[in-house]
Amino acid sequence: MPGKVRIIGVPMDLGQDRRGVDMGPSALRVANLNARLRALGYTVEDIGNVPVRVPEEMQMGEKRAKYLPAIADTCKGLAQVIARTLDEGWLPLVLGGDHSLAIGTISGVSAHYRQRKEKVGTIWLDAHGDMNTPEISPSGNVHGMPLACALGYGPPELTRIFGYAPKVAAENCSLVGVRNLDSKEKKIIRDSGLRVFTMRDLDERGMRAVMEEALERATAGTAGFACSLDMDFADPSVAPGVGTPVRGGVTYRESHLAMEMIADSGKMLSLEVVEINPVIDEHNRTAQFGVELVLSALGKKIL
Repeated sequence: MPGKVRIIGVPMDLGQDRRGVDMGPSALRVANLNARLRALGYTVEDIGNVPVRVPEEMQMGEKRAKYLPAIADTCKGLAQVIARTLDEGWLPLVLGGDHSLAIGTISGVSAHYRQRKEKVGTIWLDAHGDMNTPEISPSGNVHGMPLACALGYGPPELTRIFGYAPKVAAENCSLVGVRNLDSKEKKIIRDSGLRVFTMRDLDERGMRAVMEEALERATAGTAGFACSLDMDFADPSVAPGVGTPVRGGVTYRESHLAMEMIADSGKMLSLEVVEINPVIDEHNRTAQFGVELVLSALGKKIL
């Protein structure tokens, strides 16, 4: 990983019904993210936030994919910023916002390495599958669709950013921490070939074994991987302020172990932290925890 981190805020609040995650980038910055990265030895550049429209500006549009045109515009703009960031030798650190922005991040990473004739992998840390499409989604919320879009399933406005799909191959992707899947989403996951590690897998095998396999898949024949961290990956007892909390999640130390192993791999190409909702948080606990996890992913150690 480069010794330079470029912070990119994406205050997206269009991909779900519960409002407040647009304040996530500010919450992470308030939690002293920039200074703590510098203390870790990184050169840090914060370029502020990419433009994102708010729901009050427009109509919802198609109920099967709410606010799709506006989300697609933001993701296209973000993808260009990500690709340029990598071209210039910086590690992109994206602050969300809801998880629909992830298709912009992974599109930019994929495009940068595609120009070099290299593939990328993905490690997706999340309580949910994010593998819905407009045809099967029970809510029409796009934040439940970004991983499907990265794998080529879904609306072309999102799947074909930069003119090609998929952005990543299922054989190089792993979804870790899952405990809440929609009924029709399960079929598309099984058909896709995506490797899913549920909470039962973590209970039975432990975080170390799961992350070893996830990292092996993400780095097999690739330049490295994009890491997407939805803070609902962790249990609500340690991350209460998230867009869609689900009980029975990953513990405080397990979360850090996952990020520490990602750092040890030396293969992370980008990192995003999404779905922090300060409206339902407790004294910015979730953002503070998010900053700690970012530091672990970037090499902070206990000793």
